[in-house]
Amino acid sequence: MLDFVVAGLSANSVPYVEGLELQRAVHRSVVSGERPDTVILLEHPAVYTAGKRTDPEDRPTDGTPVIDVDRGGKITWHGPGQLVGYPILHLAEPVDVVGYVRGLEGILIDVLAGFGIEGVRVPGRSGVWVGPAGREDKIAAIGIRVAEGVTMHGFALNCSNSLEPYSRIVPCGIKDAGVTTMSRVLGREVDTSELIEPVRARFQNDAMSNVMDIVTSDVAVTA
Repeated sequence: MLDFVVAGLSANSVPYVEGLELQRAVHRSVVSGERPDTVILLEHPAVYTAGKRTDPEDRPTDGTPVIDVDRGGKITWHGPGQLVGYPILHLAEPVDVVGYVRGLEGILIDVLAGFGIEGVRVPGRSGVWVGPAGREDKIAAIGIRVAEGVTMHGFALNCSNSLEPYSRIVPCGIKDAGVTTMSRVLGREVDTSELIEPVRARFQNDAMSNVMDIVTSDVAVTA
């Protein structure tokens, strides 16, 4: 069984710290068996978050506040027009964290395909990308943590958000690639609400069934 929680979109977006507290509460309940594996979907007000591998030179130079978090990866931005997903799932044994990240990428690639967007993986880089080979732009970032065999954090899919905030940081620590949005690729406004059912359907697909079982692990992984 897989539960879905739409915690807040658009005008009801969830401040990042509140979303993190919600994640932790749900994580505790999933670990204890009090609730089933759960996917939280939401938007955040504008915020920069920095994973464990963030370098000082990746951070904003204008003094913009950054929240340090326990996920893998480097610095990124969340904000209006971006759909954020926090899958809180038991992983299959033996644990394959990289395989789990590849699974998340696959789900997002399938979701994008439903909108007529060809998302791809780029060797050596995580997340989902669009554009011609060698000149891809990142459309979705992934950064996770696994504790007590259960995942936290997850993905951020750019729907209609501004790209200006990325100019103040080195997003995901990648200096030689750009970022884009679904709206920019399609030439029309894509609201985050349009993604809820496609994302829900893909998570319920058997594609993720091989990662939803118990293991013991405590790791953070980049995306």
